Amino acid sequence: MAKENKAVEEPVVNDPSSKIEAIKNLIFGENIAAYNSEFETVKKDISSKKRELEDFIDDTRKELNQAIDNLSTDINIRITELEDNLADKVEMLDSKKVDRKTLGDLLIAMGEKINKK
Repeated sequence: MAKENKAVEEPVVNDPSSKIEAIKNLIFGENIAAYNSEFETVKKDISSKKRELEDFIDDTRKELNQAIDNLSTDINIRITELEDNLADKVEMLDSKKVDRKTLGDLLIAMGEKINKK
């Protein structure tokens, strides 16, 4: 009978998980259920905080993308306004500018008039 008991106990003792369970029972004893409950509570709390942080990160990412889009639109509008303003100034300068040939002809004509008087 003694050999039969040893044969039954050996597979249990050789199983690593049963050894861990035996060690846990020795260390924690009756408080194992309380510890497991506290660990589960902590795990749930960590999990909920993780979800909250992920949601916060997603919201912040959306807000940043929206702000970037708004800024990009504003910059594009200002660039367009500046280009239009520059084009108007160039057109104004072109209309005020006197061609060199015309200026030369006018100066020659003025010189001739001064010379005749």
